Amino acid sequence: MTNSETRGGAAAQEAQAPDPYIDHAEQGLSELRKIRRLMLCSFLLAMFTATYFARDVLLPIVLAILLTLTLRPVVRGLQRIGIPPGISAVLLMLAIGLGFAVAGYFLSGPIGQMAARAPQIGMEVQFKLAGLMDRLASLREVGEQVTEMADAAGATDEKMEVVVDQSGPIPSAVGSVASIGSSLVAAMILTLFLLASGDFYHRRIVEASPKLHDKKRALTIVRDVERQISRYLGAITVINAGLGVAIGLALWIIGLPMPHVWGTLAFLLNFMPFIGAIIGTVAAGAFALVSFESVPYALLVPLAYFTLTTIEGNFVTPMLVGRRLELNIVSVFVTVAFWIWLWGVPGAVLAVPFLVVVKAVCDHVPSLKAFGSFLSGDPAMKAEDRDADGREQNGKPATRAA
Repeated sequence: MTNSETRGGAAAQEAQAPDPYIDHAEQGLSELRKIRRLMLCSFLLAMFTATYFARDVLLPIVLAILLTLTLRPVVRGLQRIGIPPGISAVLLMLAIGLGFAVAGYFLSGPIGQMAARAPQIGMEVQFKLAGLMDRLASLREVGEQVTEMADAAGATDEKMEVVVDQSGPIPSAVGSVASIGSSLVAAMILTLFLLASGDFYHRRIVEASPKLHDKKRALTIVRDVERQISRYLGAITVINAGLGVAIGLALWIIGLPMPHVWGTLAFLLNFMPFIGAIIGTVAAGAFALVSFESVPYALLVPLAYFTLTTIEGNFVTPMLVGRRLELNIVSVFVTVAFWIWLWGVPGAVLAVPFLVVVKAVCDHVPSLKAFGSFLSGDPAMKAEDRDADGREQNGKPATRAA
């Protein structure tokens, strides 16, 4: 072996040998990443804890921001025809306040009567459902007997219990609704100031960005969030109004007293995804059991209510909102469950708008696009919708494969 070959082999071995400085640097970077993740988790935990305890302060602010994002296009459109933002903001808030006042005036009497009759309604419902209660009681007795047998056999580690849970979402919902009035008034006042300021805060957000591309991205995010929130809340309001009219007409045909009240309640409850339909169905069914002598005929009321809300949730809303909202059902359900736990009834109303804002921000931030893709709907369906939209814009009929 020549000297050159020997030197070449030694150089190759030195090149393949691990460098202790590089290993130390990589280990340090790994530790820094772990510390960064830990600090991020600690920050999120602290933020959610503060959000939970600061609900009374944050709720009017969040409501005001959502109302501002929803009504900003209206104010901007009125500004184009010569109406200043301050005047249009006052007119919009007066219209919304007048609508709430009129609705509260007409609904306060019937709802107050139903609330006063709540104990009596509960007793009558329990009396008419005595057979079902007896079956539940027998199941409970069977469960207690199984538990006694397990204890007698020496099963001390695990116990089997069958418990009939008599709690429900309605008592907690009623307690939460009692504090919404003051928060709504404060939110409307703050919304008035935000709308009257015009694009002041838009400019401040853009000016806070240091670079030109950051300014463009910030402005794009703000406009996209504004557009998606206004479209979503506007479409949901129209859909819920149609659902309220349909439920009111259906209950009027069945013969339930005060169908207009139940239609209005359906309109309001449907702003809470998933649980709103359940609460409305149970409440309307209980009232129907008291109002009608025949139990089978009374069951037509919850059946009609549940059928109409099912049609709205599975066909109408996905058809009108789903293509632009692009959120998968799992992320919506998890977000709603989390915000119900965090803020109760207001959290259920604000859950989906909050998710829309998060999705819009993630779509424009490269480091968050993976999370935004997780929140999105089915990619195949979105591609199909984009192809259909493109064919429609080119003047060709949009056809879908069966």
